Amino acid sequence: MSARAIASTTISFGLVSLPVKLYSTGEPGHRVSFNLVHGECGTRLKQHYTCPQCDVTVGRDAMVKGYEFSKGQYVLFQEDELKAIEAPKTDGIEITEFVPADLVSPVYLEKAYYLGPDKGGARAYRLLSQALRESGRVAIAKYATRGKQYLVMLRPHEDGIVVDQLRYADEVRSFAEVPIDAAEVKPAEMTLARQLIDQSSVETFGPQKYTDEVREKMLELIQRKLEGQEITVAPTEEPRTQIIDLMAALKASLAGAEERKPASRAGKKSEAEAAPAKKAAPKKKRAAG
Repeated sequence: MSARAIASTTISFGLVSLPVKLYSTGEPGHRVSFNLVHGECGTRLKQHYTCPQCDVTVGRDAMVKGYEFSKGQYVLFQEDELKAIEAPKTDGIEITEFVPADLVSPVYLEKAYYLGPDKGGARAYRLLSQALRESGRVAIAKYATRGKQYLVMLRPHEDGIVVDQLRYADEVRSFAEVPIDAAEVKPAEMTLARQLIDQSSVETFGPQKYTDEVREKMLELIQRKLEGQEITVAPTEEPRTQIIDLMAALKASLAGAEERKPASRAGKKSEAEAAPAKKAAPKKKRAAG
């Protein structure tokens, strides 16, 4: 089943104009959510807006938008005024520059969308995707829509292009704000840490190996509730946040990793050796009647 586009736009770089469509990168409905329900009758509750000054419920037709310019003081805007002050919608992604891909820190990444070619744009689309891949660069662009101008990045992905919505510089906190105490790393500790990393290292990333275990457990408990079973909270141990002996912890981690690998192989071997033994066992003779 083909993906459904959520928007159409145009990429412009130089004199090239490339019509594209935006697609979501995620699947909807994967989050387990709960609604507020009236406990007496089981009916879902509705939300109402009330005015604390007039002590009345305000309907949609009586609502206007306001900007708080001072504490508790608002300037009100009508719909036509809001349209006038909002940034004009542009149906184009305007590329401003190309930068090396490794210069854009992941902390700037906020949301990703797939880009696909629209009618008549397949050739230019493949040209841009291949050119980005061969140059090792990404495109930085501006995209204004829905009253806001976005900073975006276009990068090659598989046989196509992904557009990442970026944070502006003033929206990213400096890492210098994170408090880190001074500490000395000993060479022996670094050696053990590297060994531990090497033991669990793989050459490829396989996201299909991972699932949302918390969500699966929630759905399991919900199903039990639907079947009329009681749900109880199992006691859990408090996580240990303090490491008493770093060297001892690293050595124990290495030893545990070494013990797990041979144990699984030994278990499989013993099962394989036990199978032919059962097959070769003689059958009991039937007793005479």
